[in-house]
Amino acid sequence: MPPADFRDFVCRLADQLHFPQSMLILGGDHLGPNRWQTLPSAEAMAHADDLIKSYVAAGFKKIHLDCSMSCADDPIPLTDAIVAARAARLAKIAEDTCREHFGESDLVYVIGTEVPVPGGAHETLTELAVTTPKAAQDTLQAHQDAFAAQGLSDIWPRIIALVVQPGVEFDHTNVIDYQPQKAVALSKMVEAYDTLIFEAHSTDYQTPHALRELVVDHFAILKVGPALTFALREALFSLAAVEEELLPAKACSGLRHVLENVMLDRPEYWQSHYHGDGNARRLARGYSYSDRVRYYWPDKQIDNAFDSLVRNLADDPIPLPLISQYLPLQYAKVREGTLKATPRELIIDHIQDILRQYHDACQRRHNA
Repeated sequence: MPPADFRDFVCRLADQLHFPQSMLILGGDHLGPNRWQTLPSAEAMAHADDLIKSYVAAGFKKIHLDCSMSCADDPIPLTDAIVAARAARLAKIAEDTCREHFGESDLVYVIGTEVPVPGGAHETLTELAVTTPKAAQDTLQAHQDAFAAQGLSDIWPRIIALVVQPGVEFDHTNVIDYQPQKAVALSKMVEAYDTLIFEAHSTDYQTPHALRELVVDHFAILKVGPALTFALREALFSLAAVEEELLPAKACSGLRHVLENVMLDRPEYWQSHYHGDGNARRLARGYSYSDRVRYYWPDKQIDNAFDSLVRNLADDPIPLPLISQYLPLQYAKVREGTLKATPRELIIDHIQDILRQYHDACQRRHNA
């Protein structure tokens, strides 16, 4: 979806759920020439200019400027100065576009690009290097200089976060948890900047304790994505198992079978990520932390199977022992009377269990 279409989609959902749109913040992530790395830099950056304009004009307010990737005619890797100059160029366009459409600029920016591979690492991981304080300081200084060259020094207080690597990541079957002792120097460094915190990417699957420690150590913007769609997949697989216990095979939705067939017919979203023999790839398609399944839910065949699954389990109450077997966390809430035992309620609550961990981590702890 173009940014304006996505904004409209989210706003329609908010209205349907009676959620005030004033409480929504739309953010654009990794905005820059990433999509056009195979083109010469001048052409790629021209596309990035248009990209920034479309996001800002659509009302996106949190803008992550990311020009770290090399284009076809660029050196590898790019210098801090080149990255920052391109980010400042995009910031100038963003500011002008915001004033043109809204009369003033109230944008906030995230800079920095030292992040893991989106959606999790492709290789098996054992340890990650934490961003050094010097690397973070060099990034900040380069951006300050580049913003000044564009006449944008006055927007520096609206640079709210720097993306760094605090030492967290996941691959297909493993999670590298946050180790505060390895990030002490980096955590301390940001305290010298009054308006700045860190943004941590790939915090998916971190423990609740690790999430709280990240926030305490100033990695206070926590990004999560695959962990939520992973939870959706878990809930649907569980309900599909319940369905198979309750109904004859010919009456079942066949959700997992349909999903597997579609993924095999259209392997473009997973084949470059999953390796090994046939069984290893089969397990990864269904269970990898990277959750490439998330790209397939909008497929019409899969969506129809999902609708069938929900219908099949909505007419009669789901037996409590089966909820206990396949969704034990939700079972406790159903028994307590705080959760309805309907398919949609069970799915949503299972996803919310993950969201609650992030919510709790980001709350001010009065007893700290």
